Amino acid sequence: MLTVKPLNGQVAFVQGGSRGIGAAIVKRLASDGAAVAFTYVSSANKAEEIVATISCAGGKALAIRADSADDVSLQQAIRQTVTTFGRLDILVNSAGVLIWGNLEELTLDDIDRTLAVNIRSVFVASQEAAHHMSSGGRIINIGSTNAERIPMEGGSIYAMSKSALVGLTKGMARDLGPKGITVNNVQPGPVDTDMNPANGESAEYIKGLIALARYGKDEEIASFVAYLARPEAGYITGASLTIDGGFSA
Repeated sequence: MLTVKPLNGQVAFVQGGSRGIGAAIVKRLASDGAAVAFTYVSSANKAEEIVATISCAGGKALAIRADSADDVSLQQAIRQTVTTFGRLDILVNSAGVLIWGNLEELTLDDIDRTLAVNIRSVFVASQEAAHHMSSGGRIINIGSTNAERIPMEGGSIYAMSKSALVGLTKGMARDLGPKGITVNNVQPGPVDTDMNPANGESAEYIKGLIALARYGKDEEIASFVAYLARPEAGYITGASLTIDGGFSA
């Protein structure tokens, strides 16, 4: 019996899709039937490995080198996706930078880089994607539970950027609602990635703050994103949805 995958015939674009949570999202959307394009900056080998894995499984994938802080490159990457696959249905904004440091040590360049990638790129990609999406389109932002809780010093500008993403998500949901496009913000807690490994320097302290006493897995975040991309999630928009093992409980 032939099983119909939930995202068959759809096209997704993931900015920041070669590592960590972004890579898990690319793989999950592809396994659910979507053709997936994604961006990378320096992880070319990892990007090509993802494309090869998806292709070997019978899926379609395209890796595009584009810095999320470069507006023109990001816009062109989305247009290339539409040219290659013929449409765009799903945008996942998963690119992010984590600049951690005491307030007295941070620089204006740190703030500018954080805002450029964590906020400006979301606006630029969403604006471009909206031109190509029709009713049923999905925009899914990857935020952080740190928008609501920073239990240690050093996270001021990161928390600022993720808090701003909450407001941007709400505003875009209002703007794009009349077109039938939903916009949501997924807020992971501590997840085991190379940016924040489960065996890192502060890992044991962080685990003590989590109700489940463990780091999340990138596949768990990807499954949540995949649900929001499906037709049955069509009445969810403007929401910030936390998946953090009870970190913020």
